[in-house]
Amino acid sequence: MQDIQKQERREAIYLALSQIPKGKVITYGNLAKLAGMPNGARLAGRLMCELPDKSNLPWHRVINAQGRLSLPVDSDGYREQLQRLQKDGIDINNGKIKLSIYGYNP
Repeated sequence: MQDIQKQERREAIYLALSQIPKGKVITYGNLAKLAGMPNGARLAGRLMCELPDKSNLPWHRVINAQGRLSLPVDSDGYREQLQRLQKDGIDINNGKIKLSIYGYNP
């Protein structure tokens, strides 16, 4: 039973993630809310780490509540996320994204 619940939560998070449009970002907490789990920010974060390498889901559009990328600044993942966000047309100033402009809140 618990494995089924985990799979359902994973699918809900990934479905919500697939809805984030180009040019927008979402926080881990808002992604979880969109998936029907208002207290699931940590789960959303953990599931971003578990995405398959070849996934087409826009994982790069998920950021923390302070408007920053959560990966270590000196990591390849950080650089890749930064490049993808810039390609999406998102301005990042001093490592921060203005959620008032780019935040996705359907």
